[in-house]
Amino acid sequence: MGKEKPIYWVGSSKKDLRDMPEDVQDTFGYALHLAQTGSKHEAAKPLKGFGSAGVLEVVEDWSGETFRAVYTIRFENAVYVLHCFQKKSHSGRETPKEDMEKIRARLKAARNHAEGTSK
Repeated sequence: MGKEKPIYWVGSSKKDLRDMPEDVQDTFGYALHLAQTGSKHEAAKPLKGFGSAGVLEVVEDWSGETFRAVYTIRFENAVYVLHCFQKKSHSGRETPKEDMEKIRARLKAARNHAEGTSK
């Protein structure tokens, strides 16, 4: 295992995580720590719609609610947390369209940051 990569929080992702129940924060925090050290949490799965396994999602059910954290390891020098949210829709397992759009926009911002072309 190499050196621990820094974490960058894109948009409101850090605030959104802090608003979640403590147990959920612990699970997501541990998953992010593992990503920083080059490992993967057992619950981390590639998020559909992003081609490679570079965009991962951790899903945590807590007290009848579903919470999700989406991050990317696509960039060599850092882990970018793209979105932390509570899944409101109970119809199907699909990530809601507006959340997918937010993830895509934040992934683009992360790419710009990683490439040193912050816009």
